[in-house]
Amino acid sequence: MRLKSNLRRTGAALAGIGLALSLAACGDAGGDSEGVEVEAEEVEEGKFEAGTKMAELVEAGELTVGVKYDQPGLGFKDASSDIPTGFDVEIAKLLVADLGIDPTSDAVTWEETISDNREPYLQEGRVDLVLATYSITDERREIVGQAGPYFITGQQILVAADSDIASIEDLEGEEVCSVTGSTSLENVEAAGAVGAPADTYSQCAEDVLNGSVAAMSTDGAILLGLAAQNEGELKVVGEEFSEERIGVGYSQDTPEMCQWISDVLTEAYDSGAWAEAFESTLGGDDVETPEPPALDECA
Repeated sequence: MRLKSNLRRTGAALAGIGLALSLAACGDAGGDSEGVEVEAEEVEEGKFEAGTKMAELVEAGELTVGVKYDQPGLGFKDASSDIPTGFDVEIAKLLVADLGIDPTSDAVTWEETISDNREPYLQEGRVDLVLATYSITDERREIVGQAGPYFITGQQILVAADSDIASIEDLEGEEVCSVTGSTSLENVEAAGAVGAPADTYSQCAEDVLNGSVAAMSTDGAILLGLAAQNEGELKVVGEEFSEERIGVGYSQDTPEMCQWISDVLTEAYDSGAWAEAFESTLGGDDVETPEPPALDECA
């Protein structure tokens, strides 16, 4: 991938991701970022074996990618934007470009994908890829393919700015919102809270703001973006109480996509493209860029 950006890459241990994201929340959390300009690769003949999903997409010259629309810094789209922004979207652009398709063109359909429909969309062929803060789990890998992880974060709590709640332990027996179909909802229930499902993260944030629930919980990166979007009204509290390994979803009918995705991610790690994607979305002036996580082996 040819990247038109000279953003500086700085090294940091992955354990420092919480600090980095906390600092990022002081800015705009990447919600207005245009990201890194990515040019489509020229696909040489024979790069993809005939009959593979990648060859099919190259021949079609178009594809559909499932992303979130309500997660500033990760996957966000407002009414005035043609293309979503965020770290997930930047990683998707690298995959799209490797297929010889311009990520900013009409050849790419950015399909809004909420937590509850990620598996159905892949199974039904409605989307070709899902990059939507998609935590890798054994249960999900029973029904869809997941490659990665390309990002690791942890679950935290979002509460009203004047709340005395300091951790998940303070929410035993209290209603905590997260989205239907997410691992986050399972985790808060396992911690003793009462899960309050919603369709979107923005609805959960609204429920916290209006007092319908005591808190919401999901990946810290998502919460920090929502807190920055509602500065002075919401805050992120508590230590991370889970590890979320974010990956790329694809159909089990196309297992060959796993190695292709892993190869593109490895190239992005080595070239600095992954770091540039992070810095343009979740990074900030005082934020150290973490080292990218190790990738799972493909079966």
